[in-house]
Amino acid sequence: MSLFRVHRPLPHPAREVERKATALLKPLLGLALLLASAHAQAMSLRQLSSLEKQDKQGVTYVRYYLVGVMEGLMDAEKTRAANGAPAHICPADKRMEPAMAHSLFEAERKRNRDMYEADMPVALVMRNALQNAYPCTD
Repeated sequence: MSLFRVHRPLPHPAREVERKATALLKPLLGLALLLASAHAQAMSLRQLSSLEKQDKQGVTYVRYYLVGVMEGLMDAEKTRAANGAPAHICPADKRMEPAMAHSLFEAERKRNRDMYEADMPVALVMRNALQNAYPCTD
C-alpha cells in the first residue's frame, strides 16, 4: 500500500440516486413512447379548429398541417396505384400545388357542411376534397 495512492472520491449520494433513477426510467420512457406512437390518431376537425385559434400562428400551423395531409394522401394514392389498385384521385393534367390544400379543404367543408362532424378526421375531409377536385374517369 502506497502513501501516495490517489483515491477516487465517493460519488455524491444525490448523483448516485439520480444515476440509478435515470437507468431505471430510460427503458420505461422508451416503452411509453412506443405505446404512444402505436396509438397515435389523426387530428380531428375539432382539434384543427382549436389549433387555428390557439395563437397568432395557428392559421399557419393549420395550413402546414393540411399540406402534409394532402401530400400524405397523394403518396398513399401513388402506392395504391403502384400495387395495382384502382385510382381514386386523378390529377392528370390539372394543377395541384401545396398552396391549394387549405382552399380545397375549406371548399369541401362548405360544400358538405352537414356531413362532417367535429370528431371526424381531417384526412377524411381532405380525401373527399381531392376526390371531388380530381375525379377519375374510367
